[in-house]
Amino acid sequence: MRDVRITGSGQLLELQRRLRAAGHENLRSSLQRRIRRAAEPLRDDLQSAVRGLNIRGQGGSGRGGRSPTTRPLRATIADAIRISVRTTGTVGARVWIDRSALPPDMRAMPNKLNDGRWRHPVFGNRRRWATQYASPWWEITIRRHTPRMEREVARVLDDVQRRLGG
Repeated sequence: MRDVRITGSGQLLELQRRLRAAGHENLRSSLQRRIRRAAEPLRDDLQSAVRGLNIRGQGGSGRGGRSPTTRPLRATIADAIRISVRTTGTVGARVWIDRSALPPDMRAMPNKLNDGRWRHPVFGNRRRWATQYASPWWEITIRRHTPRMEREVARVLDDVQRRLGG
């Protein structure tokens, strides 16, 4: 699973240099805010996708039910999805999962959920293992949002360049 980056790096870097040289701090903050806004629907949709993810077991035992822990897996992962916008260095927006916001034993779970299959001991009993399945959710959701985000970032860049007079 990869982070998503909205960049038009050449254009964004050049625009950033021009903004800094011209001293347009309000335009810079507007650029940052608008790029963040372009990424927010993706973050929200990723959070909804993981919260609504259907996780199923391997078998026909029919047993199951509520999590024995107080940390719901899907909600915990959804709450760790973040957006960061940079206007220096690698300019653009990045949508990512903040693994430091996840408990240590859940840090690998976003990848396992997206891979679609994982094994774990049943209630910590290492002599009995269960396999669980889920549908991929990260790339599918990103693919659905990519054209809209690219259009929005291009529009933001055009607006800011027009305001700079270039």
